[in-house]
Amino acid sequence: MSAAAGPEPPVRPAPSVPVRLRPVARGAGQAAPTARDRARGAMLGLAVGDALGAPVENMKPSQIRERWGRIEDFVAAAPAGTDDTEYAIFSGLLLAEHGARLSLAHVESAWHERIADLDEGPFRGAGFSERGTLENLRRGLAAPITAQHRHAWSDGLAMRAAPFGVFAAGRPVEAARLVAIDGTVSHEGEGIYGGQAVAAGVAAAMAGDSPDVVVQAALSVIPEDSWTSRSLQRAVSAGRRARHDPGATPLSVERAVRSSVVIGGYPWSDLAPEAVGLALGAFTAARGDFAGSVLTAVNMGRDADTTAAVAGALAGALRGESAIPGAWAAAIKPVRGTCLPSMAGHHVLDIADRLAPADEEVAS
Repeated sequence: MSAAAGPEPPVRPAPSVPVRLRPVARGAGQAAPTARDRARGAMLGLAVGDALGAPVENMKPSQIRERWGRIEDFVAAAPAGTDDTEYAIFSGLLLAEHGARLSLAHVESAWHERIADLDEGPFRGAGFSERGTLENLRRGLAAPITAQHRHAWSDGLAMRAAPFGVFAAGRPVEAARLVAIDGTVSHEGEGIYGGQAVAAGVAAAMAGDSPDVVVQAALSVIPEDSWTSRSLQRAVSAGRRARHDPGATPLSVERAVRSSVVIGGYPWSDLAPEAVGLALGAFTAARGDFAGSVLTAVNMGRDADTTAAVAGALAGALRGESAIPGAWAAAIKPVRGTCLPSMAGHHVLDIADRLAPADEEVAS
């Protein structure tokens, strides 16, 4: 990681006119999801993926199969989200408060007021990038210097990026701009790119684009020669090959996508290029189906709560809240504040409702 703060990646100005929501293929008699339905699907999908993946975080696929077989439902007695859901709520609240006027000063102030300047409390499950950021803030450093730690490439921004895509529905470039502002406090380089890819992908999914167009939107906002872009392209290519293979099985799909980006034996699993690549590969292989996307991500292991949360946000935005199995949706409760005590009591659906554009505001 570079010790100096690099410039933010160039991003084209966002279009000033929002796009019309386009329907995705649905069964006969089923209406296309509304903007609010997609927003709730994105945020609930993130939380469901997080809760499904949490028990297998940092596990190998072989370890998962040995203990549970192929996971197809919650394996914890009381499913709950992790830092992924709580940080997504944190960023969602910040975005709901400031909207498109969000500034680096707003973000830094919120990190102080709602996290760093409070008693640390339990703070269980947070990633190294968040811990490094908080240490720098408590030392009196200011952003972007606060992101100069050894884990600025982590998926800590990617895990909280979905709210920006929800807010900037149909405007991937604007979603990428906003999430980069949020991420400058805690991440640099590849860590920023991972967050931008997720935010842009969710923004495209919110507009009802096809899974392939969602992937293209994610790739369009990051440098083509970046580690993140190369990783995403490999994983997506593996996912496309798998979905066209008539002999493919869930296990063969998971192996194909995982082997395309994971470096065997490498100890860190919270790499943004890897985690976002696995999520997009799973989403692609499942053609954006919610359960297929999330379960593929879960069963690949590694940073499974984050990869499944990202896959769930993408598929939930694309297919809408109704695509999420009812039992899974019902298991998601207000967060406990396990990582961020200040977020205790908030529910992801409340954030979705605050961020979602009213349907009549999404014009042609």
